[in-house]
This record gives sequence, structure tokens and C-alpha cells, in this order.
Amino acid sequence: MREISPSHNVSADEFLERSPEIAKTIVSKIREEKQNGIRPLPSKSYIDNSRILNKEKRTLLIDKIAMLVDENLFGRAEMCRQFASLLQRSLMEYGVRAKVVNGWAMYFENGKELFRWKHAWVRCGKEIIDCNIDILYENPLVPKKVNVKPYWGEVKNIPIDRRLREDKNAIEEIDSDVDNIWWPELKEYLKENIK
Repeated sequence: MREISPSHNVSADEFLERSPEIAKTIVSKIREEKQNGIRPLPSKSYIDNSRILNKEKRTLLIDKIAMLVDENLFGRAEMCRQFASLLQRSLMEYGVRAKVVNGWAMYFENGKELFRWKHAWVRCGKEIIDCNIDILYENPLVPKKVNVKPYWGEVKNIPIDRRLREDKNAIEEIDSDVDNIWWPELKEYLKENIK
């Protein structure tokens, strides 16, 4: 089981040693789920209203990307930028014009805002793809009341439990794990499994 450290200077175990107890508890649970093959995948709960590719390809794609970015020591709860980058590159391989959007995600319950944070998703024309949010509960900063399903469909049909606002001044960050590890593997996977 490959595990990638959030820091390029130290191993995953060294990084974990310096982390607070709550982080160690989260990592212990994530490691156990990985060993037992029971990590959550976005396709188990996503709302799919897309016309891009077909349902089988969409499902395989978001699940494979989730498995890759889940190799982060702390899982994929804060890997939205990496998830979006890999998804955008994959869609471009299939000739689908797509862009990563950085901005703010706001989550609501009965019209009341519960939480907001910097987030990343993918935009393809009239469609939006926000599929790395099924595991927000693993992030200790996110209130437990926030429970939103991944979404892939038209912007006009986005669920009312969230709002996504693009930050046009956001700077796209380079991620060496995406460039050097995950994208080469994903590109091979696409050739072999999603035709």
C-alpha cells in the first residue's frame, strides 16, 4: 500500500509522528479501511446528471481518481485540487474541454450556511463536476452536520445544499505528486480500462 507524505522532506510515518493526536486517530482509521479494502468511493453516493462520456466511464473515472489521491497520508478529504487536476486531464484525453476551477465552497442546511472553505472542482461547459466531497467528514475542520453528495451535472441543477463560487484571482498550484506519480499511472489506466 503506497502512502504519500503531505511533505516532500519527510516520510509519511515521520510526518505522522509530528502530527496531533486527532490526526493520528484519523490516519489509523484510514489505514485500517485501506487494508480491508473498504475506503469510500464517490460513485457510491454521487448525483449523476451528466451527458459527458457515459455513466460507466464517469463512474470508473471518479473512483480511480479517488483511489489515487486517497494515497495521501490523511486520505482525500483535502485533496480536491489534486482530484480536480487529474479529472480535468483525463477529460481532455477524451477530447472533452474541461478546466479546473478554484474558489469557495459553501455548505448549507435549511438555508443556513454551515461551513465554507477554499475548494476546487471541474467545469465542462454547462456542467460542473464536484466529486471529492463524500469524505468531508474525515476532515476535523468540517462540522459533522455537513453531509453533501458528490455531484456531476449541469450547473443549473446543482443541489441547494451547496454553492460554489469561482475565485478568478486564484493561482493554479503545481503538484509534483499529480505530475510525477498519479497522472502517469492514471493515463495508463485510461488507455487500458476506459475506452
